[in-house]
Amino acid sequence: MESFWLAVTTLGRDEVFIVALALYTWLVRPQGGRDLGVAFALSYLVNSGLKYGLDLPRPFVAQPELASEAAKATAGGPGLPSGHAQMAATLWGGIAIQVGRRGVWIAAVALIGLIAVSRLALQVHYPSDVIVGLLLGGLFALSARHGYFPQHDWTRLALPLVLLAVAALLPSSTPRELGAGLGMLAGFWYARPSFVPPREWTGRLVVALLGLVMVFAVYFGLSALPEEVRNLGLVRALRYALLVVVAVQGVPFVLRRWMPQSGPQLSPMRTPAQV
Repeated sequence: MESFWLAVTTLGRDEVFIVALALYTWLVRPQGGRDLGVAFALSYLVNSGLKYGLDLPRPFVAQPELASEAAKATAGGPGLPSGHAQMAATLWGGIAIQVGRRGVWIAAVALIGLIAVSRLALQVHYPSDVIVGLLLGGLFALSARHGYFPQHDWTRLALPLVLLAVAALLPSSTPRELGAGLGMLAGFWYARPSFVPPREWTGRLVVALLGLVMVFAVYFGLSALPEEVRNLGLVRALRYALLVVVAVQGVPFVLRRWMPQSGPQLSPMRTPAQV
């Protein structure tokens, strides 16, 4: 069964999250995608901070024979909390909470459960790692609906600049996840969706295909930088901030034939009076 669980656990990779969040933002709820992105970035930062702050071992550290080399390759950094479980719960749980449809809930719970079980089946996490990850992910998923992430006046630009400044001051020994998380948060906080999702299936297909090509051109293009440059905290943060801004604002601008521009959208969960 290991090949099956390895396939399932790949659903918790960064590339899968990028695709899912981009498609949700372009095709379903632009402002909801931005709010979910902020929650996702915060969840990512908290996961990284706890993981490296607590520095608790994985099961195969004491017993190397527990996990195969392929399974170990999916396990980066210390064990608690499980990043796969937490980020899956944040993303898919956040989508289910925002959409609120029974079918979406069933799919989200099934996907989150499979990813969580895969980490135990591959022996790369203790049950406590996965449970804590799921609980934290659930809290951040709730914040994607009930949180308030303002973009008014100076806060839209000021906070991203502060986050990038913090990334620039990170020591070279800092885990790379922290720079990536700061960049994601900066990008999503700054990004302001101002488009209407395409309604026709032809437009939706064009947006999905061309949009993903543009996003991954940025993602993989910037990864081609020399390693000593790529691993600098500020460079890593800028890479992810640029990725987010291209996805949320660049793609709709280039593909505006299928994504007509509108004014900045309020979150679908809020009314003007609430804002």
